[in-house]
Amino acid sequence: MMPGRMAAFARWCTSSPLGALLLALFFVTESHDSLAASRLAGAKTVRVYNGAIAYHRASASYGYAVNLPTARAAQLEALKQCADASCEVVVRLRNDCGAVANGPRRFTVGKGVTRQEAETKALRACGSGCEIAVWACTR
Repeated sequence: MMPGRMAAFARWCTSSPLGALLLALFFVTESHDSLAASRLAGAKTVRVYNGAIAYHRASASYGYAVNLPTARAAQLEALKQCADASCEVVVRLRNDCGAVANGPRRFTVGKGVTRQEAETKALRACGSGCEIAVWACTR
C-alpha cells in the first residue's frame, strides 16, 4: 500500500466502527498465529515406529520387523524374514504391538499397546486350543 493510502486507511480504521472491528480482528488473528507458531516450535514431534508380522499357517513360518522408518520397509523386511514364499503380511504395526494366535481350525491376529493386550485379543478371537505363534512390538 502506498504511504498516503495507508494513512487514509489508518484514519478510517480509527474513526469507523467497522474499521475498528477489522483492525481488532487483524491483531487478534496475528497474535493467535504467533501463539500457534510458538506452540508448534516448542512441541515435541512424535516418532513413528513401523513394524509388521508375516505368517504362513500351513508351514508355521513367520517373520517380523520392528522400528523401521516406513510401513513398506517393515512389511518387506517381515516377508524377507519369513521362511516360506507363501507368507503374507497379517499384522501392520505403528507404535503398538501385534500377535498371531494359531489353533486347530484357524489363525487370528490381535493388536494392542502392550504385548499382553495383543496376545489376549488374538487368543480370545481364536478360541480354545490356540497358542501364540508370534508376537512383535515397536518401541
